[in-house]
Amino acid sequence: MNKSAKLRIFIWIVFIVGGIVAGTATDIRLFGGYPRNFLFHALSFSAGAVLFIFVMRSSRHTGRVLAKFGREGDLPRMETNRLVKTDVYDCMRHPMHLGLLFFPLAIALLVGSLSFILFYAPLEMLIMVLMIKYIEEKEAIRKFGDEYRKYSAEVPFFNFSLNCLKKLVSAVGKSKNA
Repeated sequence: MNKSAKLRIFIWIVFIVGGIVAGTATDIRLFGGYPRNFLFHALSFSAGAVLFIFVMRSSRHTGRVLAKFGREGDLPRMETNRLVKTDVYDCMRHPMHLGLLFFPLAIALLVGSLSFILFYAPLEMLIMVLMIKYIEEKEAIRKFGDEYRKYSAEVPFFNFSLNCLKKLVSAVGKSKNA
């Protein structure tokens, strides 16, 4: 695993643990603790579980697509050397990131911290979008050059169309372009 991947994993850990700690501390400071409403927690946990399943399915699917189509030769785990433009990557450039983007919100909903849900998770999601735009995109251009520039001119960053979202959580090979 390269340094960039290790740094990203570290950032994820900081976001999740930091969100829980900061959300809890803010809840205590603003509200005297977590909301004590059973219905709130039941709904929050249920929504978090659904969102968490979406995050895991989209991550698993896109990871398998990258492993199947993005690697030529013997490469370390989590690395690619071929630009993938098939399966879900034919309708959005960053499908794995779209799924992972909702990870902090899923955890916030599962934990039931109102401050994490309303403040910290959205802030973390915004930071992730900026990292994708200003770090991931530049790395892809460095790695794939004009091929990536052409691809980015044709395929949007994210795509929230129902067909594209279905591809995001489907099994590898189920989409007609795989």
